[in-house]
Amino acid sequence: METFTTVTAMKSWAADERRSGKTLGFVPTMGYLHEGHLSLIHAARRENDRVAASIFVNPTQFGRNEDLSTYPRDPVNDAAKCAEAGVDALFMPGAEEIYGPRHQTYVEPGRLAEPLCGRSRPGHFRGVATVVLKLFNIVNPTAAYFGSKDYQQLQVIRAMVQDLNVDVRIVSCPTVREPDGLAMSSRNSYLSPAERKQAVCLYQALCKAKELFDHRVKDAHTYLEAMNDRVRSEPDATPDYISLVDPETLEDLQEVSDRCLAIMAVRIGKTRLIDNMLFER
Repeated sequence: METFTTVTAMKSWAADERRSGKTLGFVPTMGYLHEGHLSLIHAARRENDRVAASIFVNPTQFGRNEDLSTYPRDPVNDAAKCAEAGVDALFMPGAEEIYGPRHQTYVEPGRLAEPLCGRSRPGHFRGVATVVLKLFNIVNPTAAYFGSKDYQQLQVIRAMVQDLNVDVRIVSCPTVREPDGLAMSSRNSYLSPAERKQAVCLYQALCKAKELFDHRVKDAHTYLEAMNDRVRSEPDATPDYISLVDPETLEDLQEVSDRCLAIMAVRIGKTRLIDNMLFER
């Protein structure tokens, strides 16, 4: 595996691979890799001649008083995991390499970035869209791989690629979960043992919504009540939002038909976790 820290070096490697006719799968991450990240790398490895990954804790997607300074980092272990998973090129730039002193251009996402996490984290998806487009321009991948746990992020990136005519195929991969159902996340490392036990309430709340969907319950309020009841039963759980939305528009539903998305952000103590589940018949 080759490791690059500069835009010039990463672009040169990727250009050489593409010129030789090889397909290039790309997995952008913020590091502190777990099995969820590795599942994206494995998918890219199966479907492409070459695989590139990036590790970059992107400052522009963190708001004021968020956890940029404490976000978990382990670059040595991350690099070893990437090499073992079959990554051919690892891009590990510093913030000054991605955002120079005169950087002033940002991507402003549209309606998909406004509800849910967009409402509680103003500017977050502006930072996400900007860095992802920059990485796409640097790596020039054939396909890029994202986890469906970050469902709203995935929809924002899909819209950006379509609207700005970016020549990359966006591939979504299933959420990878712990044995008890908790979605894998780098931020799970913040949880105390007691909080870790409570955190499973997100998955269990989604499962309650799935039961209602399977019984063809139509009233969205019934779903929201069931999910809220399960989450709020934990002493350290505070919902940021718990919603039932249209999977394409992310607009709130009043009535459930054949396809819907249950999605939530919940604080367990001080740790903000997200999860979702897609229901369709």
